[in-house]
Amino acid sequence: MPEPLRVLMVEDQQDLRELIGQALQDFGIEIHTADDGPAAMRLLQEPGGFDVVFSDISMPNGMSGVELSAHVAETLPHARMILASGYARSQLPPLPAHVEFLPKPYRLRQLVAMLQAPAEAH
Repeated sequence: MPEPLRVLMVEDQQDLRELIGQALQDFGIEIHTADDGPAAMRLLQEPGGFDVVFSDISMPNGMSGVELSAHVAETLPHARMILASGYARSQLPPLPAHVEFLPKPYRLRQLVAMLQAPAEAH
């Protein structure tokens, strides 16, 4: 049996973080959560790593998802980075080439498909 997909989800809204986290677990995804960029940075330092880091672009406490993506690229170069935003992509600063974009609002199935896409390709 293949290893479960390990995902770090960074979401500042607690109810949304818990709801999506539980739903992703129901799909067999190993989910870890952080409520902002600094908390995500602490989790990125722990052993084990993540296959995907999924974050909102706009976050509290001084670190955006774009800034977090730079740290992910350094710390976990093999991890995929997915950023979500309610703003249109044209309204956002340019995203790094390695970042995938998910517009809000998204459906859970969209997120799951995006998370699982590369895992199924192996």
